[in-house]
Amino acid sequence: MTDACIVLTTVALHETAIAMARTLVEERLAACVNVAPAVESIYWWQGKIDHSLEYVLMMKTSRGKVASLRERLLKLHPYEVPEFVVLAVETGGEAYLQWIRESVGE
Repeated sequence: MTDACIVLTTVALHETAIAMARTLVEERLAACVNVAPAVESIYWWQGKIDHSLEYVLMMKTSRGKVASLRERLLKLHPYEVPEFVVLAVETGGEAYLQWIRESVGE
């Protein structure tokens, strides 16, 4: 197991996704944020099934930055209940994992 993590969230607007990604990288909370093209989401919200297009943000960070990343993301995020899912990176290229650590200041 490594100390690297991938954190997922979604937002409705491309401009919001780009602004959030830039802020999180500038503040060294994420080494990189991939913004994936719009995906269709079907989900329960306020007692009914809803459907929308969203952009997926995939944030590469370290376990040591997860709490700070969560706190900042919740302040930036426009959703009432934003997705914040942390996936542990079991293994990876050592040079890439080192780049993540260095990029987030660890």
